[in-house]
Amino acid sequence: MSLPIILLGIVLAATMALFLWGKLRHDAVALAALVACVLLGLVPAGDAFSGFGHPAVITVACVLILSGALQSAGTVDVIARTVLPKNAHPMVMLTALSLLAAFLSAFMNNVGALALLMPIALQIARKQGMAPGRLLMPLSFASILGGMTTLIGTPPNLIVSGFRAEAGLGPFAMFDFAPVGLAIAGAGIVFVLALSWLLVPRRHSQSAEGFETGSYLTEARVLDDSRANGKTLRELQSKLDEASAQVLALIRDEKRYPSPHANRKVKAGDLLVIEADPEGLTTALSALGLQLEEEASTVPEDGENGQEADLAEETAPGGRRRIVHADEVHLAEYAVSPGSALAGRSASDIRLRTRFQVNLLAVSRNATHSRARLRTMKIREGDVLLLQGSEEAMAEFASHMGCVPLAERTLRIPDARKAVTAAVVMGGSVALAATGTLPAAMAFAVGVLAVMVLRIIPLRNIYDNVDWPVIVLLGALLPVAGALESTGAASFLSAQLLSLTGQAGPVLVLALILIVTMTLSDFMNNAATAAVMCPVAISLAAAMNVSADPFLMAVAVGASCAFLTPIGHQNNTLILGPGGFKFSDYWRLGLPLEVVVIAIGVPVILVVWPL
Repeated sequence: MSLPIILLGIVLAATMALFLWGKLRHDAVALAALVACVLLGLVPAGDAFSGFGHPAVITVACVLILSGALQSAGTVDVIARTVLPKNAHPMVMLTALSLLAAFLSAFMNNVGALALLMPIALQIARKQGMAPGRLLMPLSFASILGGMTTLIGTPPNLIVSGFRAEAGLGPFAMFDFAPVGLAIAGAGIVFVLALSWLLVPRRHSQSAEGFETGSYLTEARVLDDSRANGKTLRELQSKLDEASAQVLALIRDEKRYPSPHANRKVKAGDLLVIEADPEGLTTALSALGLQLEEEASTVPEDGENGQEADLAEETAPGGRRRIVHADEVHLAEYAVSPGSALAGRSASDIRLRTRFQVNLLAVSRNATHSRARLRTMKIREGDVLLLQGSEEAMAEFASHMGCVPLAERTLRIPDARKAVTAAVVMGGSVALAATGTLPAAMAFAVGVLAVMVLRIIPLRNIYDNVDWPVIVLLGALLPVAGALESTGAASFLSAQLLSLTGQAGPVLVLALILIVTMTLSDFMNNAATAAVMCPVAISLAAAMNVSADPFLMAVAVGASCAFLTPIGHQNNTLILGPGGFKFSDYWRLGLPLEVVVIAIGVPVILVVWPL
């Protein structure tokens, strides 16, 4: 054993120990490992940051941006509303949620897919009086399993593809992972759906119950092309019932009709006063093609005396109209705190738009209704306001008026045009990569460029969806993983492993690689696990004079399947609080699921990717 191998072994052992310790962020640990390797001469200083230009790192970043575009444009909301059954049995709904999560995770960041579907699962659990964890854990596991089916479904697949290319075998294609991934995902999801009711602990989470804003009271305008135009209120209510929303009043030609007759027809230009909970508000607006009254491309500003801007333009000097660009639009909730300067005053009283460049879109007030229009409604302490404006403007308003931003409660109002455009851009990128027209990194970079040009995401927010710690982790660890090959450490480890397994043969070694990779992934980042195990897998294949493909596929599967702990995958961490789980709860369903993965994965890999 040479000195470089010994030094690299010490660095890797310390790196894994720090990963398992969990007190330092993964990206910091990876960067420390890279610095140590450079200082010890294991990685040339000139190559230290070559990992940040690796196609796998670029592809991961681009896919995260495109995933963000699908989320912010409301594409996934539209898919969920179309695909998921209404008022079905919880088991039927869980099945539909799990299949949808698996499908979405194949083409977008699986953490994003879970985050989008979690509110639906929590709503179902609340309505059915169920422990939320009984829906959240199967949903998390299904999204993890779905990510294995395509090249872009999860970072380990991209890393494995990159190592295959560096070994002279060429990268894996977009759907090369599908035969093995679909077999494992199908068997795993069936297993989870069948036994999760027995193996997932029934715990109710305090955080899942959390802060309830009650129902919003908002005004929505009926447009010429709205699906509500020409329909009766009875017809509209049947749609609103699905979103747990109701029409409280109709405003036509500035005249208010409280509790209008169900047979009254709605016309373009009418204002509907709708009551809905936060989740149902966006669903109701999207389903009927309505527009929030204050949300427009050209927004009139309030005059000095609380009059509308169009009137101010006629009677007051300096009256003006402000154009609200897409880049400025941001929707968020703010609670009116006790002692707020806003209490007892209306949006017109404080000249909300003129003074703060902020629009009031809706008010949530538990158990009481106001007959006043939104702009003249007197705000009370404890009200929750849905505001629109730039982040800076709303932060200034909140600070000045004594309002508290509600964390993680930003709402998306789906835009049908952007939703379709985002889907087309993602589909086009996948097609370019799948057909080999462009390398995967370039195909998805083209998609990001299209997102920027078409302004599907505001340009200043284009990089907000990139998980930078993961990018730093990958960029730092790839040169370290390369040192495994350059120092001969990978060949040494493979020789030691072969000596331990004796004459067991490549099939047992393949199973062992899958088990070891899966075990490491349960306790350390899956991308880091893939980066460490790929050189070992390639060296083992070379030592046994067999194809490297089945061993690399075993690494890809093992790195993705982290089901034993809440720290092995971000999805498992995401459901920890809302599901009321403990650290030890995951293995009850996760351990038998990993056995299923091994039992299905090894034979399927050998059939699809023969030795």
